[in-house]
Amino acid sequence: MSGPFDQLAAALAAGPRVRTIGFDRTPRGERSAAVLLLLTEAADPEVTFVTRAETLRRHAGQVALPGGAVDPGDESRFATALREAHEEIGLEPAGVRLVGELPPLWVPASRYDVTTVVATWPGDGALWAADPAETGAVHQFPVSTLAAPATRVTAQHPLGFRGPAFVLDDTFIWGLTAHLVDWVLDLAGWALPWDTGRVVDIPERFLRD
Repeated sequence: MSGPFDQLAAALAAGPRVRTIGFDRTPRGERSAAVLLLLTEAADPEVTFVTRAETLRRHAGQVALPGGAVDPGDESRFATALREAHEEIGLEPAGVRLVGELPPLWVPASRYDVTTVVATWPGDGALWAADPAETGAVHQFPVSTLAAPATRVTAQHPLGFRGPAFVLDDTFIWGLTAHLVDWVLDLAGWALPWDTGRVVDIPERFLRD
């Protein structure tokens, strides 16, 4: 791995300490999943997100990273993430390179231990909502835009939860996905100072559980 990913690869290889994200995220060992934080191989990499299909029972319409449950035949969390990304957004596994993984985090809503797989790809292929039952849309945002102070806010949940969020035109990224992006920006040395006191209510259409 070279270029803009050197620091990120080294930080992931060192095994970053698990962050406290609202409550104890220690893995429970009940069931496992993997999501893919996919970066284009560019000086200003783009990160790929999906909008979850409106027909899903959980988190419909929310912005997330592609991914899903580990299947018995998956050889690794990387294999899970690649399989799910191919099914959801048409990503061809050839050319995707593993950078590293974040420690697994427990997600109480689904009771999954979720591993974030960080990988790069040339960015020269088409991505689309390959499975409309799972994916409503695909988005790609440059790291420079995600890290820009004007993009960053603190999300306020009606139940009192607060956490980092990203506002990009009509797209609002919050919750675990925003924490993961925030974490990677820090590990890679891409983060910029931003006003954590700028608090924004989560828009209703991104709030459904």
